[in-house]
Amino acid sequence: MMIDLSLVNEQVHLVRNFKELVSTPFHGEMNAICWERELKGDFAELVNKVSLDGSMATLELEDLLELQLTEEGNLARDILMHDLELLKLHGASPVLNVIEYYERDDAYPFFPTDVYSFHVDRSPIPADTFLCTYYGAPSEILPNAQAQQKVLVPEIREKLRELYNGADDGFETFLTEHFFDLHYQAKPYARPISLGTGHIWRLAIDHPEMQSLPCVHRAPLEATGQKRLLMIC
Repeated sequence: MMIDLSLVNEQVHLVRNFKELVSTPFHGEMNAICWERELKGDFAELVNKVSLDGSMATLELEDLLELQLTEEGNLARDILMHDLELLKLHGASPVLNVIEYYERDDAYPFFPTDVYSFHVDRSPIPADTFLCTYYGAPSEILPNAQAQQKVLVPEIREKLRELYNGADDGFETFLTEHFFDLHYQAKPYARPISLGTGHIWRLAIDHPEMQSLPCVHRAPLEATGQKRLLMIC
């Protein structure tokens, strides 16, 4: 699934290889870099060979090597192993998941903080988020100008103040400690950008040293009965 170029704007930068993916600096509005690829291999076969104990499974290298696959399945496995090795050599810690669905957050019904909500990632150290959907519904990103931080929406902010029920000078700390400040809602005219399948993306995170705004993104709602194969770190 190739990138819809009509949706690509100043936010998204396309590169031709892994070296460009990891070395191109974020700046200004550009906070999402994509190594656009068209992959060969049967990723569906690989996914269907994985048994889930619950809603998702993490595939280790040993798990991949134990799978009995056809020639097309082997092509898919070789790509996965190569991608994982590239990221590990870069110093990242990639995780490969087969996902039926993520657990939903219902602690605060008016403010879900699960990955289905548009959000940004934060790290105490300078870092990036890498992800690739190899099979199933792809993740989405949202231009920052088309997103509004939920804690700034008056009616939501008022409910959060009621939930907090403390001194005013501790309210912002409360929002940060509970990760409320990381979540966004799409503006009425927003056009989310699908990240497609097979492409490796590098997304900017929330950190004081970043030269761009953090990238707003979310996990998709999975199609009934269809699993996802996702690499993330």
